[in-house]
Amino acid sequence: MAKITAVIDIGSNSARMVIYEKTSRFAFHLVHEVKSRVRLPENAYKNGGNLQPQAMQRTYDALENFLNIASSHKVRKILCVATSALRDAPNKNEFLAKVRNGLGLNIKVIDGEKEASYGAIACSNLLPKADAMTIDIGGGSTEFSYILEGKVTNTLSLELGTVRLKELYFDKDDIEGAREYINQELDKLKNIEIENLIGIGGSFRALANAIMKEIKYPLNKLHAFEFSAKTMLSFIEKVMSANEKRLKALHIKADRYDVIKPGSLIILELLKRKSDIKNLITSGVGVREGVYLSDLLRHQKEIFPANFNPSVRYLLDSYITDTNHSNQLAKIAKTIFELLAPAYKIDPQYKKELVIAAKLSPIGSALHNYSSNQHSYYLIQTALEYGFTHKEIMLIATLTKFAKRRAPSCEHIDEYKNILPNEEVAEFLSFIISLCAALLTHRPRNLDYKFSFEDKCLHVSSSDNIYLAKESIRKLQFPDGIRVEFL
Repeated sequence: MAKITAVIDIGSNSARMVIYEKTSRFAFHLVHEVKSRVRLPENAYKNGGNLQPQAMQRTYDALENFLNIASSHKVRKILCVATSALRDAPNKNEFLAKVRNGLGLNIKVIDGEKEASYGAIACSNLLPKADAMTIDIGGGSTEFSYILEGKVTNTLSLELGTVRLKELYFDKDDIEGAREYINQELDKLKNIEIENLIGIGGSFRALANAIMKEIKYPLNKLHAFEFSAKTMLSFIEKVMSANEKRLKALHIKADRYDVIKPGSLIILELLKRKSDIKNLITSGVGVREGVYLSDLLRHQKEIFPANFNPSVRYLLDSYITDTNHSNQLAKIAKTIFELLAPAYKIDPQYKKELVIAAKLSPIGSALHNYSSNQHSYYLIQTALEYGFTHKEIMLIATLTKFAKRRAPSCEHIDEYKNILPNEEVAEFLSFIISLCAALLTHRPRNLDYKFSFEDKCLHVSSSDNIYLAKESIRKLQFPDGIRVEFL
């Protein structure tokens, strides 16, 4: 696969392009993203589904600009797909030919099941592992699929879309007609009980983003934001009865005012009929990422290798210059945790986050030696994007921020109290990270440490000259009841 790849997704509300750069075989990062609110099917549903000249020209102009941007990034491969806006249009060939002849761009019009599959592939690979139903609300259609034990199944596309509902029902103030139509379409869903609903697409993200602001959520990250179905239902009630002034107060962006209610009504009717859904998960990824991953992982059955995380690998590829040191930090952290955790009743689940934090803790030094911990914290909080819950991301970031001497501050723990473990656990894990960094101050080529633990004392021995390590350890802030002695 090309090192730099662009994916263009022509939807009903917007056309978007993302540009990804590979840093190693399966690791990648987002280089650029651009969106244009083209509304390709605008007024089409009132005209036999035919695309109108003004909407086609808007989309053409946006695509021309997208290609200029791709060229500036030296993109070597462009994957372009279109969804319901084009597949439903009787005159779609007119637009496809215009783009092909004028811009040299081949658009692949995908059917609804393929669209649903792409979205689910992105979610199954780039969100924390969970059995879930996915819902992708677009302007012309809504796609559903199930992710069960990591496999995508039961894909379905329904003729439910925000622009479609707006033009056929909401513009005529026929809310009950819209509700009846939605439920007729939802009758086609298979009745599989599932607790988790993953929301893809602009409508769901707009609601989730507004809820984050409403509850003053401490982490500014929409991808993998989780909340309850009750919270969504309560918020949708406010949206459905709101005028534009009230929508603004509810943190709905102006470009969503005319379609937020149709999108909300689809979610409302789904949650009313599927009371088994308790937990909602916001996806920042969708069709575009699914298209990219299908190409990237085409020889892997569209699944990353076991124990591989693209975000961790990207950070290591981009910011770690001494991989031996990074691996040593992770190895010692794992050993010390396994020795100390049972005695201090620390949940074994934290070993995963601790080891990743240890491995990534030096990344900030690649930006600047001074304030390297702060740089590591920021990079992890923002770029540790895929496959982690918000609780995992914040713990890993926090451990790197306070590594080397101090325990996490009370102010920091309080600010993120809803997504961090308690102060004692955070202090314990932070101490292990700091201890590991101190033990490797002298940068040994090979690890020569031996550890044992008894009577709440960690015994450390080495045949190396570890003068600097001992000096660094004396400066550490020790949790109550933990001692370190050198043999």
